[in-house]
Amino acid sequence: MTPSERAIQAIDQINAEDPTKEVWKGKAFPKELLYSHRMTKKLGEFAPDASEHLKIAARAQHIGRWKIQRSEYPMDRTGYLTWREELKKMHADLTGKILTELDFEEAFISRVKFLIRKKQLKTDFETQLLEDVVCLVFLEHYLEDFVAKHEFEKIKDILRKTWGKMSEKAQKEALQLNFSSQSLRIIQEALFDSND
Repeated sequence: MTPSERAIQAIDQINAEDPTKEVWKGKAFPKELLYSHRMTKKLGEFAPDASEHLKIAARAQHIGRWKIQRSEYPMDRTGYLTWREELKKMHADLTGKILTELDFEEAFISRVKFLIRKKQLKTDFETQLLEDVVCLVFLEHYLEDFVAKHEFEKIKDILRKTWGKMSEKAQKEALQLNFSSQSLRIIQEALFDSND
């Protein structure tokens, strides 16, 4: 295996420990393992020439995510943002540890950690590319479940925030996804109806 393949394998080994399961096409998978494979697939489709450090950052985006629970933080916006920042730091540090053990160069490790922590969104090309893939994976695989569980106004707010994080290329890609009629209606109202 190449060094990058060994890194991906190590990331998968950790994510395979996720106690939360998600059923996909009739089979139960560890939730974050499935998510990481979706990230890799989407990155391959959206940016087939992605660098090795971006491929690893995409695979490790949610590495060990269940280790820090949302319930450990206050259930307000400040608590949510603190939780998200702690997660990004943990994901980056855990991935950095894997890469160090596999003897990757320090500059490579720093770049992977930089990307996982979403540094310089909108100004760093690869950070933006990673965020685009995150948003596309959310819209393709997790929006329908989100719509089923949340209030209409909250869904619209999340859609607007998600859309605002995406590049124009990713926005065009998102409009080609196969949404349900309900989700399409909400997307239309959230993003394109000017009278809202």
